[in-house]
Amino acid sequence: MRRLGLATRSGADRPAYRRQVSTPSQPALPSDLEIDRSTALRPIEEVAAGTGLPRELVEPYGRDVAKISLAAREALADRPPAAVVVVTAITPTPLGEGKTTTAVGLAQGLARIGHRPVLTLRQPSMGPTFGIKGGAAGAGYSQVLPMERLNLHLTGDFHAVTAAHNLLAAMVDNHLHHGNALGIDPRNISWRRVLDVNDRSLRNVIVGLGARLDGVPRQAGFDITAASEVMVVLALATSLADLRARLGRLVVGYTYAGGPVTAEDLQCAGAMAVILKDALMPNLLQTVEHVPTLVHTGPFGNIATGNSSVVADQIGVRMGDLLLTEAGFGADMGLERFVNVKSRVSGIRPSAAVVVATVRALKAHSGRFRIAAGRPLPPELLAEDVDAVEAGMANLRAHLEIVRGFGLPAVVAINAFPTDHDSEHDAITKAALDLGARVAVGSYVANGGAGALELAREVAAAAAQPVDLRFSYDLDEPLTGKIEAVARRVYGAAGVDLAPEAAAALRRFEALGFGSLPVVVAKTHLSISSDPTLLGAPSGWRLPVREVRLAAGAGYVYAISGEMRTMPGLSTQPAATRIDLDADGQVVGLS
Repeated sequence: MRRLGLATRSGADRPAYRRQVSTPSQPALPSDLEIDRSTALRPIEEVAAGTGLPRELVEPYGRDVAKISLAAREALADRPPAAVVVVTAITPTPLGEGKTTTAVGLAQGLARIGHRPVLTLRQPSMGPTFGIKGGAAGAGYSQVLPMERLNLHLTGDFHAVTAAHNLLAAMVDNHLHHGNALGIDPRNISWRRVLDVNDRSLRNVIVGLGARLDGVPRQAGFDITAASEVMVVLALATSLADLRARLGRLVVGYTYAGGPVTAEDLQCAGAMAVILKDALMPNLLQTVEHVPTLVHTGPFGNIATGNSSVVADQIGVRMGDLLLTEAGFGADMGLERFVNVKSRVSGIRPSAAVVVATVRALKAHSGRFRIAAGRPLPPELLAEDVDAVEAGMANLRAHLEIVRGFGLPAVVAINAFPTDHDSEHDAITKAALDLGARVAVGSYVANGGAGALELAREVAAAAAQPVDLRFSYDLDEPLTGKIEAVARRVYGAAGVDLAPEAAAALRRFEALGFGSLPVVVAKTHLSISSDPTLLGAPSGWRLPVREVRLAAGAGYVYAISGEMRTMPGLSTQPAATRIDLDADGQVVGLS
């Protein structure tokens, strides 16, 4: 086990915490959809006005959603920037541990104690909404509304990404059909098509079949839209001009001579920028308790940046006094990319990190229980078992070490479930305090902001501390050194094993002038290591890198460790089988 260099607060310094947990004997909560429909939303112009956004910069999409002009950054530039808090987590189970719900509940708790919080969140992908995961608007009385709009289309940004991405794919095949003047090697085309649907049958396809006029036959495939590099470009672009430039740098494949072929080479980047022009503006929604929420972009968390957009943060940081943003999966994934990639692009530095933990996830990290998405939890997991919680505590310690490695104060948010036991919360609280972190138990699903008051106080106190943010590596280090730094300093690996093809690709990318880019490691989210079966805080393992790819438009190089599915499949009983319209035309079954 790795030792943590964390200061320990004395018992006198430890904050009291209040337990605000519903019990199994309490009536069941209304469904998320029922809560959504029973909540009287404020007019979206009123929500915007409460943040100081000038009316002319707010473009309503119906009554409850609006687009925010990028000019809002300049309009609010004279305001002091808010402290930024990143909500991350321990290594999650396949069911997730409630980072979005925690972020929403925390924001509502902060508003109740006198702060002016603003949320920035990723937009959910419709593939998981109709698959196993369901919607991603939060839960219970800590969700973003209107949840139907949020989970289903919203303002069409995902469709714009899909259209822009597939236009480029069409231009690639059209270029091959009309003589291939650029000399593109059809066996070395990396630009696949995308669709915002879970469909395993499209992972590998043959295009161009039929008559001669139907195109050049070749092997291709589909990814889900959230895995598109265009989505990451939209998330990291700082302006329309930057968006246009990044689109031009997208690499679709390589020539027979080994040179990269870009969207600019295919004269497609301008048309893509036109499709994405409105999609670059963040979407404004509100929580159940009317906290303003900017929902924008949705890049994958395990193969991309896993964070909402730069422009949403740049606008949101001037709209209140605390900006809360969620980073995908655990601190080894989303938080690492927030710091090493997004912060460098946006110029925004976080002030603190919230690490979401649940009893069930810590028990899972003991290795004694098996949790599978789409299946009921094992009954023994719900029984009182402090020993199992403590056996899995190494994972919490490892994530707190990651947070501290970035120079950030940490607050552990215990996302309480009705099946938890007081003794289990006590064990987590003691461990967190002994490691120098702040901690609070929250019942924000059942109680909204009232269930996050203690967490709000702890986060506000943590965000007020001075911070000396530390990156994992310098940009002038070699690409190999950057991958090694993330593996060792963040994941706790003993080293990196590069496949010969991966090492050759890194040398080629540096020769092409991409050596100063940051890196992203595409790996499993179910372990701090690259092996999803290694629970807790593995040590002594080495990070295997089988392939390295260039994301020149997004602006990073990514190393692939393990098998990464970029097009999910549907389960035996996907959520789509339960979603329908009732006799009054109302959506039912969405969760």
